[in-house]
Amino acid sequence: MISPLPNHPTGYTPSKREECGVFGVYGHAEAAKLAYFGLYALQHRGQESAGITSSDGCQIYDYKHMGLVYEVFKEETLKELKGDLAIGHVRYSTTGASRLANAQPFVVLHKGEYYCMAHNGNLVNAASIRRELEREGTIFQSTMDTEVIVHLLARNLGYGLEEALARALGRVQGAFSIVMCTRDKLIGARDPRGFRPLCLGELNGAYVLSSETCALDLIEATYIRDVEPGEIVIIDRNGLRSFKPFERVRPAHCIFEFIYFARPDSIIFGQNVYAFRKRLGHLMARENHPDADLVMPFPDSGNYAALGFAEESRIPLEMGVIRNHYVGRTFIQPSQTMRDFGVRIKLNPVREILKGKRVVIVEDSIIRGTTTRTRIKTLREAGAREVHMVVSCPPHKHPCPYGIDFSTKGELIAAQHSVEEIRDFIGLDSLSYLSLEGLLQGAQAPLEAHPYCVACFNGDYPVAFTEEFRKDCFESL
Repeated sequence: MISPLPNHPTGYTPSKREECGVFGVYGHAEAAKLAYFGLYALQHRGQESAGITSSDGCQIYDYKHMGLVYEVFKEETLKELKGDLAIGHVRYSTTGASRLANAQPFVVLHKGEYYCMAHNGNLVNAASIRRELEREGTIFQSTMDTEVIVHLLARNLGYGLEEALARALGRVQGAFSIVMCTRDKLIGARDPRGFRPLCLGELNGAYVLSSETCALDLIEATYIRDVEPGEIVIIDRNGLRSFKPFERVRPAHCIFEFIYFARPDSIIFGQNVYAFRKRLGHLMARENHPDADLVMPFPDSGNYAALGFAEESRIPLEMGVIRNHYVGRTFIQPSQTMRDFGVRIKLNPVREILKGKRVVIVEDSIIRGTTTRTRIKTLREAGAREVHMVVSCPPHKHPCPYGIDFSTKGELIAAQHSVEEIRDFIGLDSLSYLSLEGLLQGAQAPLEAHPYCVACFNGDYPVAFTEEFRKDCFESL
């Protein structure tokens, strides 16, 4: 019998949280406003804080705060962010606590020049580098791994900006998709394995960098190409130049970006996310589908795989639960007697559809299982006769050090329990996961030598990391 997993010692509840979104604009009169809309489109990647830094060529303007993009920025705030160059960041903390000092972009002034950085990803050797720098007298302002890059950059600027970038980014290991700026330059960089997405676009002669193409679509920019793994691009009044200073290695794109993180209308790693998730649904139905009266997702993450599953299995698709899209981050807290309120305020079952039916739930993943367990309980209470679940990826058995908020095995139910034990804990009649072979088939990739990181499923880490790495590792240094 499985007991509910304990809360994390730092007090936060681990889950398949989004990480961060980055955005940049060069050469547009309303750069800050475009950055605002870009961050708005990337809000799904981080909801803890938002920030924009702009430049008019002489002065840097910076504003960031805790909260959602629309909460942080008002019209009058955007008017103060002057210039034709801007970068922005939305954050979910995967390294460092959730507080204003850790909000990005991170801005420093060094020898008369500003260096402003927005980072998506995790650096697995940042703790050891930070200790080294602190022994030599470096003072840190935050508990983010991002700040390590800024200090390494400053130490190498005597070699020139390009060489300094190459040396600084060459020291760090792990995942980084970075958008940064000086007073007159926009810079984009991606780690050699390309864990996280970063793309390049164009809008009426202005250049745009973004975590996902959905942000380009919102501002009507044209997608040019992805920033390639190991590539650094520098954009200024002379145009765009690119260089690749790192040794070429096999790419390791995070496959969980497709399964959960990215917006379905984005193109990442060369593929449309919507079509990818729908293919996974088809493959799940081919591998295993129980006899049932209806297929339904838990909105919104399972929607597109559910479409594919219903098509392949020829079982009718229904929306058996309705999502309340207007739930804010804070609301009047329920009393102790209002059990499972946090789940029910977001998703409410449609009793008339569920009563007496055999239901197949399509879910994108199961991390801890506690939320899923509560949701299944509500379906039973609504009258569902049988509840089966199919999951559009293999079981998560290994922690992710590259930017997903499950950094220890203790947070993963599948790391400690069999599929049958998870089934019984959640309260299902049956539970099946898509195989790793099926997932890679959905990615249209070969089983061997594929360009994806699947370490959270099979423990095959493309970049080694130490056991000391965890979300709060800098809080105790």
